[in-house]
Amino acid sequence: MGKDLSRLPAIEKILQALGGHDRLPRPVVLATVREEIKDLRNNEEDIPPFDEVVQQVNRKLNALSRTRLAAVINGTGVLIHTNLGRSPLPERIAEKLTAIATSYNNLELDLNTGERGKRAGFLEQSLAHLCAAEAATSVNNCASALVIILRHLVREGRHRVIISRSQLVEIGGGFRIPDILLASGATLHEIGTTNKTTLSDYREAISEETAMILKVHQSNFFMGGFVENAQTTELSALAREKGIPFCEDLGSGAVVNTEEFGPVEHEPTPAEIMAQGVDLVCFSGDKLLGGPQAGIIAGRADLIAGIKKEPFYRALRCDKLILSMLEEVTTAYLEGNTDVPLLNMLSTPVETLRDRAENIVSSINDLPAKISVGNSEARIGGGTMPRSAIPSVTLDIEPEKMSLTAIAKRLRFGEVPVMGYTADKLYRIDLRTVFSRQDKDLSEAIRKALSPLLEKQD
Repeated sequence: MGKDLSRLPAIEKILQALGGHDRLPRPVVLATVREEIKDLRNNEEDIPPFDEVVQQVNRKLNALSRTRLAAVINGTGVLIHTNLGRSPLPERIAEKLTAIATSYNNLELDLNTGERGKRAGFLEQSLAHLCAAEAATSVNNCASALVIILRHLVREGRHRVIISRSQLVEIGGGFRIPDILLASGATLHEIGTTNKTTLSDYREAISEETAMILKVHQSNFFMGGFVENAQTTELSALAREKGIPFCEDLGSGAVVNTEEFGPVEHEPTPAEIMAQGVDLVCFSGDKLLGGPQAGIIAGRADLIAGIKKEPFYRALRCDKLILSMLEEVTTAYLEGNTDVPLLNMLSTPVETLRDRAENIVSSINDLPAKISVGNSEARIGGGTMPRSAIPSVTLDIEPEKMSLTAIAKRLRFGEVPVMGYTADKLYRIDLRTVFSRQDKDLSEAIRKALSPLLEKQD
């Protein structure tokens, strides 16, 4: 016997029952309601009561609304958190970004002549200075940078890219260096072994079909024990001798001495690598640089000019907003200004974090939970310096009659979402990755997350 489809609720009736859903456009709400009714029509089970249908639609709309971009309090202790947008930008950039975004601008206009101008001319010259290179340019991420380099250097008859087996890494999100190489039309020429690749391995691999030598910095893992890898200076000399380009992918790409800002390893800078004789270097803009998502390429002027003439380059180039943010970050470094959120977080003394934690605890000590100040170790994240652990301070929450899973969910669902982590039967919020300006919001978020317990006691 078929279902009684007359019992299906009308779309308009559901919309009225939902009331105003201000966080989502009406067409999106309407499409969700229609999809729910379609599912009910196709479902072999009995149609639920009207109130349950409305509740289900409301749950779907709320879940969809939470996928919109929103500011989040990062209490994970991971400074470059890929899921949380990687490196936060300096606040001063917001003013420049607003001015560029809400006005016309000289993106491709030469104000000196009034004629069509060079796109990103100031930025590219600044990046070249920052990297101590002849020239530089930018594309939309580091993977794109490697792709366009390969598309320029790999040609018919010269299609082999020499790379050590120890550098065939996955850079996150399922993107693997071998896949990027193959997608660019290159033929992989793997040399050496997982733990040992010598200069002679490179020398013996070079042939008339060799397009380039590629070295990939092992930024997201480390190898110890019986290991050996040819040095950049050795590979540079070999590449010059054989007349083939040599490129190094730095991945994260710090432009300052990272060890001066905290108890972390030294990360090679583009300027250091260029000084060792490489032809091209590429790195990310939104990791250790502390800028927007971008891929930066620096090196020989002729190679950079050739890359920019590639037809595919236009599909990868940065827009006006990214270019303006990169300009501001690059200019700041050139002026000796290292007031970048990532570096500030890295260099904040543990004592400062502890004082903040104690102030927060004292402001919420009336809640039905054990909240204390703990010790932890923060991480750089973003596939960077995996051996570096930074001493940090946490808020440790042990709620009464509420599971850790429940408090994690309530903090995520708050007006200002909070992300922490569970460890040692505690919910922990690491303050090294929380801005001091967010302390008040964090206190309020914790209070609201624990409010059901407070209400039960009243």
